[in-house]
Amino acid sequence: MRFLIKKTPDRFLKSVNDEISSILSRNMEGLFPDYFPDEEKLAMPVELKEKDNEYTVKAELPGVKKEDLDIDIDKNYITINAKKEEEKEEDTKTYKKSEFSYGEFSRTVYFPQEIDVEKTKAKLEHGVLKIEAPKREAEKENRKKLTVD
Repeated sequence: MRFLIKKTPDRFLKSVNDEISSILSRNMEGLFPDYFPDEEKLAMPVELKEKDNEYTVKAELPGVKKEDLDIDIDKNYITINAKKEEEKEEDTKTYKKSEFSYGEFSRTVYFPQEIDVEKTKAKLEHGVLKIEAPKREAEKENRKKLTVD
């Protein structure tokens, strides 16, 4: 009898609740995939390219308007915040259907070298945000050799 493990009622109920939630979510996601979005659907795909004198960042933001974008830049990173609101309505003789979806996205891109904040530009076209961030020129070292008199 000393090998039996006694389960307390709260641990037992929690494990049953977790199992039921897991079963329901697996089955419901298959039946209604639009109402259980994957994290991948909510992610903001980003492409970063480095050239000799600048970085180019492209972010895929379908359905996002310019006024719903907030871009914060610093000397070595850019943070893109976006909000998406979408409403669809379908009205026929037999039924009326209305759908809406809302979401907020955020992504931070870090650069290995400082960028020139003043010369950085952003443009949104056809659901793709393109940011051109010129590299900041390295400051010349203020160094010299002294000769001893």
